[in-house]
Amino acid sequence: MDGIKELLDLTHTRAAELFEGKRYPWEALSDIADFILKLGPTLPADEFDNPSEGVWIAKDAKVFPSAYIGAPAIIDHGAEVRHCAFIRGSALVGKNCVVGNSVELKNVILFDNVQTPHYNYVGDSILGYKSHMGAGSITSNVKSDKTLVCVKTGEGIIETGRKKFGAILGDCVEVGCNSVLNPGSVIGRNTNIYPLSRVRGEVPANSIYKDEGDIVPKK
Repeated sequence: MDGIKELLDLTHTRAAELFEGKRYPWEALSDIADFILKLGPTLPADEFDNPSEGVWIAKDAKVFPSAYIGAPAIIDHGAEVRHCAFIRGSALVGKNCVVGNSVELKNVILFDNVQTPHYNYVGDSILGYKSHMGAGSITSNVKSDKTLVCVKTGEGIIETGRKKFGAILGDCVEVGCNSVLNPGSVIGRNTNIYPLSRVRGEVPANSIYKDEGDIVPKK
């Protein structure tokens, strides 16, 4: 199982400090809200607006009037939050990200240049630099039996201790349209997920996920 630095380039997020002292990236999920509330007041007032308590939006970000941004949240430089986006809170949206029409975010970190452009749900998840969620793809963050989420890896099962945990996408991951990332999915860097996929557990870096049991290395 890859660690944080094998999955994520921490130079492409304001949340790098949040991962210090942690072995696995999902360990940061519990601390997102407090981290945003600590970071927000330190952001330069000439670069960020503070339109409501616990919300900071870069002056050069584009936020459509119909979008909802709940606290705590940070929307970084160059980001675009489109029509009817629903940011429920505990969301750090990185530089040049796209949060598209009718997209819902909750307790997430989007590294810089992440795209969630069309009808995505991303909850209790971390999306690495330049990762992309195809239209209609979602993270499922709670198991149907409501038990704690585990991560299934090639070396065994890792207990997370979390009831809510969606997915970790490494840098430059491409998720195909209408795919479901089941609770505890961890996708390695530079991996492509076929459309209409049902993903569970660890998917290696630099691979193509065609179906469960059909994962091939990129050439």
